Amino acid sequence: MKLLLATAALATVTACSSEMSEDEQAIYDARLEEEAKKPTNLTAIVQGNPDLSTASTMVAISGIAVDLKDDGPFTVFIANNDAFNKMDPDELNGLMTAEDKTELASMARFGLVEGDMKSADIAKAIADGGGTASLTTLQGGAIKASLDGEKLVLEDGAGNKVNVVEADIDSSNGTVHIIDTVLRPK
Repeated sequence: MKLLLATAALATVTACSSEMSEDEQAIYDARLEEEAKKPTNLTAIVQGNPDLSTASTMVAISGIAVDLKDDGPFTVFIANNDAFNKMDPDELNGLMTAEDKTELASMARFGLVEGDMKSADIAKAIADGGGTASLTTLQGGAIKASLDGEKLVLEDGAGNKVNVVEADIDSSNGTVHIIDTVLRPK
């Protein structure tokens, strides 16, 4: 009987010692909250935003999602769903269903710039460039950046003007800027 009581008492002491004090629980909760706030990689950022679902699908189909997952850092200019809705539906469908993904991959890489550039960095490059900055893309082309007041405006290889509608979305391997028109190499 004494042995049974001693075992029960020991089990109770062990259970109590594994519980956290209020201070320890607060520290643990703060750590979990801080971990949850940390940005994830570019691929997860794009996949996690419902307004980027078309771009997410195209990035996956093109095969460059692997590059965005762990490599970098990159600056990404990615079109929202409204931007893709501006495209000719037959052209969009052709890109997404083509056997040869070269054109799709080229378009996707045209929205990628090596290095991590926040909007302030781009604005500084524009100021240093006398009103424009040329950003070299992973596709090998160039995006011209300028400011219209406070608004960041890009010009693609085809001469289309593109507005940054949401800037400076942090990730663990770069920065995402959401744009209102699909960037085109030519």
